[in-house]
Amino acid sequence: MSLAESPASNHQAQAGTPISPHTGPAANHLLDTVLPVRPALIDRGSAARLKAGMLEELLASGAARAMVLSGRQALINGSSLVLLDAAELARHLQDTAYAPEQLIYLGSALPGSGLAAGTELVLFLLPQQFEVQAEEFEAHIAGIPEGAQWAGFREVAATLNPTDTAVFIEASAIANWHATHTHCPRCGTPTVPEAGGWVRRCPADGSEHYPRTDPAIIVTVVGPDGRLLLGGGGPLDARNYSTLAGFVEPGESLEQAVVREIGEEVGVRVTACQYLGSQPWPFPASLMLGFTASTADTEATPDGVEVTRARWFSRSELQAAVLSGEIVISSRLSIARALIEHWYGGVIHDRTDNP
Repeated sequence: MSLAESPASNHQAQAGTPISPHTGPAANHLLDTVLPVRPALIDRGSAARLKAGMLEELLASGAARAMVLSGRQALINGSSLVLLDAAELARHLQDTAYAPEQLIYLGSALPGSGLAAGTELVLFLLPQQFEVQAEEFEAHIAGIPEGAQWAGFREVAATLNPTDTAVFIEASAIANWHATHTHCPRCGTPTVPEAGGWVRRCPADGSEHYPRTDPAIIVTVVGPDGRLLLGGGGPLDARNYSTLAGFVEPGESLEQAVVREIGEEVGVRVTACQYLGSQPWPFPASLMLGFTASTADTEATPDGVEVTRARWFSRSELQAAVLSGEIVISSRLSIARALIEHWYGGVIHDRTDNP
């Protein structure tokens, strides 16, 4: 039976009550004012990595490329990640002090990534002591470009292309998880990596443990007059201002987290909020979920712990404060900046921008 033929509809028609046509947006209508969706550049091969021995086969094929990571640093050449021949790297490092503590499958390059489609990527997690022995380590390896340097993501993120950014973030996230989840949470037994490094299994009780991501909301709060509320922590005279954020607690919806966090941090009551987009931030394991929210309040009271300063800005006030150096807002690498510029309606110019 269709909706038009339902008893309720027939009753209305028989009673002479007109049925108003639906005049609102279609049920699947998406607002145009959301952050852009960036396509995936790496196929993580969730099915392929389940095959036993897949990493060994991949290395034996001679076709895989290796990213190297120690601590939070990777090899960078200019503005690009250094990707080495994985099979050759494994041979060079075998039985040395620099042998990888673990190999992890990162996936294969998708069309449009800038790499040959299907290029397989493997992460080599190196011993952290290498960081003070870089030259000695590099002496073992062929193919490292002259001038290549070790750097953390924050140091080079502004110069990396989208594919290198995605690979660096994925590698950092999975490496951080392995570093902090070495033992079974049930019985304390050391766990064993499986599935290309995406599962850790307890050999004592057979339980499987998977990488975790902690959801956090990050919010632009807009007052009744259209002004934007930004906040900051640390010293009262600090110049850094950004969007407000906080972790989602167990049993809480994202929207409830927005209301609670904004209320806790600055004493502002959110009346409505809308999801705009997300950004992975694996330092150590967060997924930033971007919202914009409205409030009828015009006063903000920082909690003095997480937020020590809070200010309302009109669009002209914010741009002027940034250009004068009175305040510094989040970098263009961050979802915080994307959310602020979404409210602003365009690009906010920094003091360092070329005229």
